Amino acid sequence: MIYLTRRERFNAAHRLYNPEWDDAKNLRIYGKCSNPNWHGHNYELFVTVKGEVKDKTGYVINLKSLSKLIKEKIVEEIDHKNINIEVPFMKDRIASTENLAKAIWEILNGPVSELGAELHCIKIVETENNFVEYYG
Repeated sequence: MIYLTRRERFNAAHRLYNPEWDDAKNLRIYGKCSNPNWHGHNYELFVTVKGEVKDKTGYVINLKSLSKLIKEKIVEEIDHKNINIEVPFMKDRIASTENLAKAIWEILNGPVSELGAELHCIKIVETENNFVEYYG
């Protein structure tokens, strides 16, 4: 079994905010990340796939095809946008990095299989100190 990872980058703003709570409770729970005027990150997205090396190609998956898939389905939808209000796949979700990783998994899982590999992990680096890994 080979594990292969592709990194892409995007920039986006968000606010950690539960609409069922008032601003005071959101501030208490999320701190400055609940700023009503948003805040942003320079995200790094790592998509790890797994599979066997194909005899005819010598690889698990065509990296150009994987990169194109990630850019079309994820990066073009989120880059330089407000995750809370402009990203359709985050509608009705709290804009946490955890929920973002789950949403990206849901979007990429089927198409990665169609490319001949299995999705193994979505890793999102939000800051130099914080990242999320989701294994479906």
